[in-house]
Amino acid sequence: MTYHVRMQATDAALFWFRRDLRDEDNAGLSRALSAHSRVFCVFVFDTAILEGLAERADRRVEFIWHSVGMLRASLEARGGGLIVLHGPARQCIPELAHALGVVAVYANGDYEPAALARDQAVADALSARGMTFHAGKDQVIFEKRELLTGAGRPYTVFTPYRNAWRQALVPEMTAPWPMHFAALAPAPPGMERPLPTLESLGFTPTNLLSLGICPGMAGAQQLLEDFLPRLSQYALARDYPGRRGVSYLSVHLRFGTVSIRHLVRLALSQPDDGGQVWLNELVWRDFYFAILANFPYVATQAFRREYSRLAFDNSPTHFRAWQQGLTGYPIVDAGMRQLNQTGYMHNRLRMLTASFLVKDLGVDWRWGERYFADRLNDFDLAANNGGWQWCASTGCDAQPWFRMFNPVTQGRRVDPDGQFVRRYVPELAHVPTAALHAPWELSHQAQAAAGCVIGRDYPAPLVDHAQARSKTLRRYQREDRQPS
Repeated sequence: MTYHVRMQATDAALFWFRRDLRDEDNAGLSRALSAHSRVFCVFVFDTAILEGLAERADRRVEFIWHSVGMLRASLEARGGGLIVLHGPARQCIPELAHALGVVAVYANGDYEPAALARDQAVADALSARGMTFHAGKDQVIFEKRELLTGAGRPYTVFTPYRNAWRQALVPEMTAPWPMHFAALAPAPPGMERPLPTLESLGFTPTNLLSLGICPGMAGAQQLLEDFLPRLSQYALARDYPGRRGVSYLSVHLRFGTVSIRHLVRLALSQPDDGGQVWLNELVWRDFYFAILANFPYVATQAFRREYSRLAFDNSPTHFRAWQQGLTGYPIVDAGMRQLNQTGYMHNRLRMLTASFLVKDLGVDWRWGERYFADRLNDFDLAANNGGWQWCASTGCDAQPWFRMFNPVTQGRRVDPDGQFVRRYVPELAHVPTAALHAPWELSHQAQAAAGCVIGRDYPAPLVDHAQARSKTLRRYQREDRQPS
């Protein structure tokens, strides 16, 4: 986008919203407002990202679209504004900054390889025009190399990382950033364009709102108000996908409609186990961001390089059955169908379905990681990669390769009454609870009585778990014995 009139604003700055769609406790916006007398704000629907998405009906794009509209309304109510552009951010940001006559562009930092390359290109373009680019920490408590071992290396095991995280934490690190809104500048004349429609961005509406997912800062606050009375039970309730035991805030953390500092303060304020266990999950998030920042090769390769040689079977037929929730293992299929229908999957089921794909079906973890990346509303490269490599035993501090989740045992443990399975696998609705997680064990007569004949109404198991376990152990043993 080219601007023909250059404005004069000698002490003005531009703040670039990305994955931080809030105007409260926003570190980068705070820095800009404190350092400059006028701060313009912009959001770019970046075609470099949008054009790479697999589906035109993408809940994440719709979530962002709603959240940007709500953010703009909030900024306008404070006397400011939000310029919304659609195009390549590498080009849009330098051109807009030049047109506005600002001296600096501020943003909150990102740690993904593609984002780092984009930011470097923007910084270089700004520098060529005499402007500076500032990207600082906001989405984590500790970043990059802020926490190191006694030997001066990044942590690669979670427990000592968590201990160091807790020891280094001081109240100032979770305090909300001050917001001097008097410096907010409205969008200049000619730049107060309406929010582009979802269709003009190349996307179509989804079932986002009908699923009860409320975007924006208001949606995050609504979820927090629902979760806080349940937080004391979090340690016990979080493992059961059929119960409302978790916060459901992950998509808001992903797009920054809630501050990580605010959540950490809330977790620390809880005296019971629920708050401590929830805090642990927030620390895991920091840990995986640090792993990605310090070992960027994990985005495409195994963290433990000796497992880069694993010879997977990679059956396309098995992979498609897993994608569609047709593996014959009810808890796995229920999890996959939840993902396909809602863009959400309970964390326990993310582990179960990932482990099943890699260790029962013998499919490369990168295939599953990519599928989750396309489907998850809360997709975050660091956490998604970390989780998949944990399940595949290829990552840092991963599950030992000789451990495999038994899908039948796990189903009975996390969904003992079958409520979750029956919701997402209605073919099994009338199967007795005692047989629900292994319905093939019922006699043919009992299957017919339950209205679910295995092989006709619901698939037989793709693989025998015991046999798959033996095959997987041999696969990993071969590599584990090789010199690294």
